[in-house]
Amino acid sequence: MTDQAESLRTQLIQTTANRPKGKSIAIMSGKGGVGKSNVALNFAISLCHKGNKVLVVDLDIGMGNLDILMGETSKYTIADFFKGEAYLRKMIESGPNGLQYIAGGTGLSELLALDDRLIEQFVYQLGEIVNQYDFVFFDMGAGVTADSAKFILAADEIIVVLTSEPTAMTDAYAAIKYIHLMDSQIPFQIVINRVESEKEGLDSYGRLSAVIKKFLHRDIAYLGSISEDRAIQQAVKRQIPFIILNKNSHSARSIERIVGNYCRKSHSSSIYPNKKFITKLKQLLLGR
Repeated sequence: MTDQAESLRTQLIQTTANRPKGKSIAIMSGKGGVGKSNVALNFAISLCHKGNKVLVVDLDIGMGNLDILMGETSKYTIADFFKGEAYLRKMIESGPNGLQYIAGGTGLSELLALDDRLIEQFVYQLGEIVNQYDFVFFDMGAGVTADSAKFILAADEIIVVLTSEPTAMTDAYAAIKYIHLMDSQIPFQIVINRVESEKEGLDSYGRLSAVIKKFLHRDIAYLGSISEDRAIQQAVKRQIPFIILNKNSHSARSIERIVGNYCRKSHSSSIYPNKKFITKLKQLLLGR
């Protein structure tokens, strides 16, 4: 019995040691106001609950609010890197339940206007960081621009957050199409936020999936939906992630189901692109 237990412990250690590190995930939306950053934050905290080391990088240009949702005051933002005031590693802050994050700012827009040497330093320092985590989330700004697309295209996979409103559905499709036309293989996964029922989420996904299948000739995965919940409003007002404020709320249970679905899909496929995130990002930003 002792030998069997020791064998199981050894297998667990080997599995953890061999697990790919630094899986990069871009969280995007077709339009603002769909709760993307809130989903990204609570998704990441749920992964922390499961024993993962997680970093969230706020890349919402000029409108980063990740630290505000946690009630945190960040000493640095990405913009400080380009002012020469701090290294990226120094900008990493500690959030709730073991989550770590880098606050947003105007860094992305400044980055693309800078010379290659500074961009290369940015990519190099980011490369030193990402492999220290199991998951690295990039919370993108609403919509897709030529600039933000470079980070999205470099990611291992994309999670698209939308609501069931017609404008959100249309804008989500436009954003997905924009990225798909540049990389038809990058994986997309869908989260429908603020639904009144699971059926509403499934119906919305079905309509979006049918359009994508018809016009882009590809399938898109569904992670689940998040209930419209007063607990979310309370969490935003109190600046406490809703998964922490009330773990028994409809929204908290929804995000736990979504993360469970994500982990099952991730473990069953275990597909990591040959070109890692940093290599792809360097090529996209520097053209080499």
